[in-house]
Amino acid sequence: MAEVKTRTVDSVQVFGRKKNAVALAYCKRGKGLIKVNGQPIEYVKPKALRDKVLEPIYLLGYPRFKGIDIRIKVKGGGYTAQIYAIRQAIAKAIVAFNQKYVDEATKTEIKDILLSYDRSLLVADPRRREPKKFGGRTARARFQKSYR
Repeated sequence: MAEVKTRTVDSVQVFGRKKNAVALAYCKRGKGLIKVNGQPIEYVKPKALRDKVLEPIYLLGYPRFKGIDIRIKVKGGGYTAQIYAIRQAIAKAIVAFNQKYVDEATKTEIKDILLSYDRSLLVADPRRREPKKFGGRTARARFQKSYR
């Protein structure tokens, strides 16, 4: 009988959240590709918020991302919430990958850099939309009352 060799891929899967947007990041060893919904990260729209997505890369430097590929799928929410979910997914992916496959010291160094810049890069914002109630148009606003 022939021996079947199974090759395990060094990979981690993490997610980023903002409001109703969820970004799932799959991070594995590779050559430095970062794709969002199948497209390179440079094509993320809107252009005004593209720098927000690239913040983890700017902070940590491109050499830390050189040996890994990150593929991100994002759905839900509006475009701004999706941008914030993507940046959180990228930051969490690099921290998780370094913790699992590199070493604890590198992970701690990366985590400190990210947390000192912006805590929302690693910690999700728990605020959600408040549900609408009866007797009004929105969660808090009430219909006007007339006494005539």
